[in-house]
Amino acid sequence: MKPIPYGRQHITQDDIDAVVKTLTSDFLTQGPKIKEFEDAFAAYIGAKYAVAVNNATAGLHLSVLSMGLKHGERVITTPITFAASANCVRFVGGEVWLADIDQDTYLLSFEKTRELIESKPKGFFKGIIPVDFAGLPVNMEQFRKLADEHGLWLIEDACHAPGGYFTDSQGTKQKCGNGNYANLAVFSFHPVKHIACGEGGMVTTNSKEIYKKLIMLRSHGITKNNMTEDHGGWYYEMQELGFNYRMTDIQAALGLSQLIKNDRGLERRNEIARIYVNAFGGKIKFQALPDTSFNAHHLFVIEVENRKEMYDYLRENNIFTQIHYIPIHLLPYYKKIGYRNTDLSHAENYYTKCISLPMYPTLEKEKQMFVIKKIFEFLNINKHGL
Repeated sequence: MKPIPYGRQHITQDDIDAVVKTLTSDFLTQGPKIKEFEDAFAAYIGAKYAVAVNNATAGLHLSVLSMGLKHGERVITTPITFAASANCVRFVGGEVWLADIDQDTYLLSFEKTRELIESKPKGFFKGIIPVDFAGLPVNMEQFRKLADEHGLWLIEDACHAPGGYFTDSQGTKQKCGNGNYANLAVFSFHPVKHIACGEGGMVTTNSKEIYKKLIMLRSHGITKNNMTEDHGGWYYEMQELGFNYRMTDIQAALGLSQLIKNDRGLERRNEIARIYVNAFGGKIKFQALPDTSFNAHHLFVIEVENRKEMYDYLRENNIFTQIHYIPIHLLPYYKKIGYRNTDLSHAENYYTKCISLPMYPTLEKEKQMFVIKKIFEFLNINKHGL
């Protein structure tokens, strides 16, 4: 069997044609494809505004800046996420506080988050960054109510979930990142994600004020708007200390082409998930799949004993799984900060058992069945102690 990765991009001729067309156009960066991609993505998600950036980490950084996060201020996030979800707080000198995960959904626990907030005086925390882990949407309506009760902002890390949705208390399907509950949301266009741009990201919001702030900070803090005098067409002002977090037109052209196919990709990912569910149901624990949510399935995660041995066994058979993720507080940088007095036992237990299986739209059924076969072979070997 040829190598089977846990995830990979799906590039077709129409993607290549879109990139080539942009390469032969007048603009390779700061051109019309950026706004075209932003408008199309905002419409797809259902948000009023979208701002394209060079990667999702930059998007998270701009998001906390746009919410006014300052040195020493505290933000809550999940320990089971990529480091960038926490690092964005550290970029501005903020403090990262962690609440444990739900042991079945692997999402940031609403109950543990509430307990943490209510254990401190009002104003102790500034915001919450929930993560739509593995593609499973967080109930943002629930978190919005909690945030409003305590005067907090809400940034949704939706990097795993473009096209995913949860059903709110009114029975309305709420797409991840649509801005109806979170102040901002961030998406990733890394090759293993649903929409591949090589690198890239998008920030969505329904606030015009936040949108203007994002646009300025994305490009050095420079603007040509709101000029009080006519200095000439060349004139601009740097009004804040911003960054060069711009996406290129080349990436945007690829993103536009990929976006058109995302719903088909989601359908295929869910087909793959159903095969895993049918195979593992009652035998192996996997991420809970609530009926009220549509999981975008960036990942399909199972829990097994002897995870390291299974990981190595699958690699020996050309199946390249991955571990998502080492808990934030166990990374050396965050260990130095110290989380010894924090109960994150669900996250720690999950980490000892989790393994992400191949999940991407072009995964052939033959290869998926081979993965399942090898997992069962391994479990059988362990069962008989051979």
